[in-house]
Amino acid sequence: MFFSLTIFLGNFDESLFKSIYIFLISFFSNTFSAISGGGAGLLQFPALILSGVPYYQALASHKLATVALGIGGSLRNYKSLGNDISVAWKILIFGLPGVIFGASVVEYISEKYLYLILGIISILLAFYSFFKPDLGLSSGNKALNFVNKIRFLIFIFLIGILNGSISSGTGLLVTILLIKTFEMDFLRAISMTFFTVGIFWNFVGAVFLARMGSVPINLLIVLIIGSFTGGFFGAHLSKLNGNILIKKTFITVCILVGISLLIKSIKSFL
Repeated sequence: MFFSLTIFLGNFDESLFKSIYIFLISFFSNTFSAISGGGAGLLQFPALILSGVPYYQALASHKLATVALGIGGSLRNYKSLGNDISVAWKILIFGLPGVIFGASVVEYISEKYLYLILGIISILLAFYSFFKPDLGLSSGNKALNFVNKIRFLIFIFLIGILNGSISSGTGLLVTILLIKTFEMDFLRAISMTFFTVGIFWNFVGAVFLARMGSVPINLLIVLIIGSFTGGFFGAHLSKLNGNILIKKTFITVCILVGISLLIKSIKSFL
């Protein structure tokens, strides 16, 4: 009996430690993600893998948790959506089919190539943002011609495919696409990214990925709490400190995400 109690307490301590570890990782990664407009998977997804969660279950859990990030960020910055509801509809109508397609074929796609492509793109985004000092610091309402509209919708569909099949970086792509296409500032673009990608894209992707295996409920609850509180806190910080802080964080997260994905890609080739 004493031996059984010792085993129980040991397992309880291990479970409690793992929960605290996952919560802290989730909170801090989603705080930075809320400021930069993406990149929560940089820490949160690898933490799940290291905890022994299989890849597809970890990806589904991560996406469900980032729904909470999207809700937390949107609640704090919902006013920033303003008159951009038509843009949100475009992102949902043309992006969600891409998410579904990406989540459906992820079993058949070699992850190393996705990591390589997205890693390079993330680093290029960081350098592009750094060398464009005025990018995302002021807000406009650019009218699009037919060609630009079609190009935007194609990019949204392609990013949706990446979102459905990979863990990190797609929110950053949508954020920068909104800034370049519609001349939004960072705060406005990130609010749109949270509302569309954070809530709807990730939820749909998680549902499709969850069919590949059950999601660990105990870790999921901890992740959701960490993601929601981190998202709300990060959105609060971004609103207080403005676009300059957001841009600096965006550049930093882009570089870190890019390096992380490139390392994953190189390891998988070896």
